[in-house]
Amino acid sequence: MPVLPAIDGVSPSRFQLPIGPWTTVLDALCTCFPKVDRDTWTSRFLRGRIFDASGTPLPMDAPYRVGAEIRYYREVADETRIDATETLLHIDADLVVVDKPHFLPVMPGGGYVADTLLARLVRRFGGIGLVPLHRLDRLTAGVVLFSANPATRSRYQALFRDRAIEKHYEAIAAPLPEMRFPMQRQSRLERGEPFFRMREVEGEPNAFTGIDVLERGDTAWRYALSPITGRKHQLRVHMAALGAPIANDPLYPELHDAAPDDPQHPLKLLARSLAFADPITGAQRRFDSGRTLQL
Repeated sequence: MPVLPAIDGVSPSRFQLPIGPWTTVLDALCTCFPKVDRDTWTSRFLRGRIFDASGTPLPMDAPYRVGAEIRYYREVADETRIDATETLLHIDADLVVVDKPHFLPVMPGGGYVADTLLARLVRRFGGIGLVPLHRLDRLTAGVVLFSANPATRSRYQALFRDRAIEKHYEAIAAPLPEMRFPMQRQSRLERGEPFFRMREVEGEPNAFTGIDVLERGDTAWRYALSPITGRKHQLRVHMAALGAPIANDPLYPELHDAAPDDPQHPLKLLARSLAFADPITGAQRRFDSGRTLQL
């Protein structure tokens, strides 16, 4: 299967045409992606941004065929650009390690396509097949690992799957003087409402976080957070459930109205470090963020 080049750091997405009443691929795409208007799909066809599985550009009147694979380049008109800059911590034949700033998405999604950490790295290093080994929320800063070698990728992915990697975070939140530290928060997390939030529910725990205090201030403390599992928004939900939501969190414990990013008031959550035994060489490796959270 041919590999289509990235455009502005963005690789093409894939979509398999479902069963439907359409006559053309254009009609099918307009129905299956209702948030993208017909004029936008038409423009993509005219500019040669829609392909079949062989990598051949499709004409605008390409006939619909159920099960056919379509490749297309996602675009966002007037995409918001992120002023913050990432820092390269390490690069070798297998790994690229980056210190991500607040507000920068790791992967394309929603209103962010060209200005993501992955797209920036692809533009910087070219087509070396980068794939993130884990993800940080857009609002969280800190260390992110990318695989640069398909031949060794599964070995590094297994570190996260098998919980063979130490993940250390820092957070700024309200004091919890009535609690004893260190402690472990464990609970069951499931998808909440709206769909992008998580919530604690009754049942067997599936999320575990070690919590300690690094620094005590008058109105806020600096916490050390060590997630044993990697559930979505795990640290944010656990701290909010304890009564100390992470400073400037727009989702927990209550959902706040959407507001523009405020670089002066980021979510006070930082992926401080990642440490592991390298699955290829056996050497102990540790990568630390150079960023700080102001107490």
